[in-house]
Amino acid sequence: MKRIIFLLCMVLLLATGTSFSQEEKEESQQQETIKTGWTFGALPTITFDSDLGFQYGALVNLYNYGDGSRYPQFDHSLYFEVSRFTKGSGINRFFFDSDKLIKGLRTTVDVSFITDKALDFYGFNGYESKYNSAWEDDEGDDYETRVFYKHERKMFRFKSDLQGNLSGEKVLWLAGFTYYNFDVGPVDINNLNEGKDDEDKLPDVDGLYDRYVTWGIITDKEKNGGSLTYLKFGIAFDTRDNEPNPMSGVWTEAVLQTAPSFLGNNDWPHTKISITHRQYFTLIKNDLSFAYRVGYQGTISGDPPFFAQPLMITSILRGASSQGLGGSKSLRGILRNRIVGDGFVYGNLELRWKFLRDKFLNQNIYLALNTFVDGGKVISPIEFDTSLVPSEEYDDYFNQEKDGLHLCYGAGLRIAMNQNFIVACDFGKTTNAEDGNTGLYIGLNYLF
Repeated sequence: MKRIIFLLCMVLLLATGTSFSQEEKEESQQQETIKTGWTFGALPTITFDSDLGFQYGALVNLYNYGDGSRYPQFDHSLYFEVSRFTKGSGINRFFFDSDKLIKGLRTTVDVSFITDKALDFYGFNGYESKYNSAWEDDEGDDYETRVFYKHERKMFRFKSDLQGNLSGEKVLWLAGFTYYNFDVGPVDINNLNEGKDDEDKLPDVDGLYDRYVTWGIITDKEKNGGSLTYLKFGIAFDTRDNEPNPMSGVWTEAVLQTAPSFLGNNDWPHTKISITHRQYFTLIKNDLSFAYRVGYQGTISGDPPFFAQPLMITSILRGASSQGLGGSKSLRGILRNRIVGDGFVYGNLELRWKFLRDKFLNQNIYLALNTFVDGGKVISPIEFDTSLVPSEEYDDYFNQEKDGLHLCYGAGLRIAMNQNFIVACDFGKTTNAEDGNTGLYIGLNYLF
């Protein structure tokens, strides 16, 4: 693992007073300050990757609680993130969330421009595509390049979603509009090698993306990206007692997302469906809960381009990206985008324990630990032609059997301010070397 995350100072700062008796914890819960008006949480972004360079920047989340009568429910939330890697990758994002902007509706708006100099790409259909870590090991005899399973992508996204009551306050209708523009290509080796010593430079060899283009698996029409415009419709049933970290209730939704030709999707008109069920159980009042999520996503018509297949459909986008399976938003510990198919299923099991509550700078703080097991698999594979793959190389890239179950497990830490701004750290490990080894993720919010 090449990234170094500097959040230790924040953790130590917040964790003053490291033990509470049960009576003290109950007293702290009863004395929680009701927030009114505007509050904010801020977090520096400092990481390092030997190929991408240092990441630097910040994120800020502003909340307006109005007169406090609905606390911890907020009236408005505004999220800003600007971060850069010194080699060119970066995140620029604005997200707005409010159920007060339009009476009777929850409105969310996301505007993002995300550049990735080395986006993960492992082929299609999970274990049907082989992963050979030795090709990325620059100290091994079989080394190809550290970015063999990468390609470059620039993504602009405008996304707006609405939710309203369909029957009472628990049954909701969902609708949304999303525009994407993808600029895709091979990794810019010259850019990543700039300023490096000769022995540290990446070799100029074809990666998996380049070979898929050469073999026609990724077609000329889609190899450089393109634009997609989606409409979304759905229904949800939501009885959660608290949205950021529920202790009880269910959250189930079925969403249809379509890219119709009349909106300019002439090259790739298609429709996908997503069904997700989440449920939450209190094991110890206020402190310990069990949560699980199961989901299915599949293509029901059309032929999506390869760069759209990893996108996961969500009612509300809670992070800078939602793609997989694999990575921080789906299967923690498994390589990002390792499992890409026309249809897939997944699940997450998680225990959550709030072990410390306190006040810091007049803000309500709690610390929590979580442990989890995640899994998923492709059930409807992407069909592609391998007739141009040299026969002597076929077995290096493809397996004959269908995809199997991908599993990972791990644990994490949460630091929450006023129950809504939640700093998240998860560490996951795979059970199969074909999915990588371990993953460390620093971000915001619970996974679901």
